[in-house]
Amino acid sequence: MHAVFCVKIGAMSKAFTKESDGDDEDDVGALPPLPAGGKNYITPRGFQRLKDELLDLIDNERPRIVEIVHWAASNGDRSENGDYLYGKKRLREIDRRIRFLTKRLEIAEVVDPSVHAGSEQVYFGATVTYVDDEGVERTITIMGIDEADSAQNQVSWIAPVSRALLKARVGDEVALPTPAGVRMLEILEVAYPEPGGGNPGRA
Repeated sequence: MHAVFCVKIGAMSKAFTKESDGDDEDDVGALPPLPAGGKNYITPRGFQRLKDELLDLIDNERPRIVEIVHWAASNGDRSENGDYLYGKKRLREIDRRIRFLTKRLEIAEVVDPSVHAGSEQVYFGATVTYVDDEGVERTITIMGIDEADSAQNQVSWIAPVSRALLKARVGDEVALPTPAGVRMLEILEVAYPEPGGGNPGRA
């Protein structure tokens, strides 16, 4: 993380302390759990996306809502002022999100999956194709907790299936404990992004 960025988010998080008093438990509850002593791994692209969101909230969204709140407050009775009430609610949501992103970025450990391009072993950031013992084939990408999107077949690295696959190689069979019993997964393919931001290549 660049020093300028660290200074900026550190200063902004302090600026929100007064407004956010009493909300810390909500923030903690919103944090996806990390294993005890575990690191918050994230890809460079995921880190950049969270960083961009944080800076947009700080530089654009929050000042815009503050301006709306100030304008609405000048229009009379605040208890019946929809713009004012909505603005204050939205401001609290923004501040919670800023605190969340600040915390997560501060503990993030950026890992570039492309360093493993061409490898047949499963590491963080791998796109893995496997088949289970019922013949069902699936492809997933092992990502950070804060960036994994199930709609894109991305799975966090602490998920049971990721833990079963990590460090295995193409051709290996691994055991995945499930509530219905242990299932065996055979690894068919492993791919990583190409260095320089290219698409994942087949191992």
